Amino acid sequence: MSNNDCNFRSGLERKNLVLAFIAGICGDAILSWLTMSEISFSVFPFIALALAVQALYQSYLQHPVSEDFPLVGVACFFVGIFGHSAFMKAQYPEEGSNFLAIIIALLLMGWIGKKMGFWGRKK
Repeated sequence: MSNNDCNFRSGLERKNLVLAFIAGICGDAILSWLTMSEISFSVFPFIALALAVQALYQSYLQHPVSEDFPLVGVACFFVGIFGHSAFMKAQYPEEGSNFLAIIIALLLMGWIGKKMGFWGRKK
């Protein structure tokens, strides 16, 4: 496998991780609309969720998935969920504390950083 192919695959996987993150944000936005009375209805989370899931599915059909991608992709999805939840609870403090959501999101981001090779690289 050439170096150029590795860079292309790495860019493709990062795109898929961003799409999983966006899908998590949109899923929590829809859930927030259903459970919090302060949040008004918006069609945009539904549209963004459908587009992100469709793009992930098309990418899955066109390119094979590496071994670690499913776990890292699910972790990015949950970072989106917990990150949006922490943001909404910071915006509306009467809905509860955002401490647990922030801690879970930070732990997942640390694990993702380790899996992606940002920590523990050999020089």
